[in-house]
Amino acid sequence: MSAILLRIAIYAIIAGIIYFALRKILRDWRGRFSELDKQRHERDLRERQRPDVIDLKRDKDGVYRRKDEEKR
Repeated sequence: MSAILLRIAIYAIIAGIIYFALRKILRDWRGRFSELDKQRHERDLRERQRPDVIDLKRDKDGVYRRKDEEKR
């Protein structure tokens, strides 16, 4: 009977180690991805300030046009 309990305890310990290791890996990845998203957002904000970037607005007919373009 003690051999069965020992086997169950070993499996439980191994499953716990795997569970906590996966949690740590996923937490690290999530932090890294959020850091990359923040860097990408900051880069996009800087690029919008450049003078050669054109702002587009979707018109009623579904076509994207410049915001400052007058109706023809």
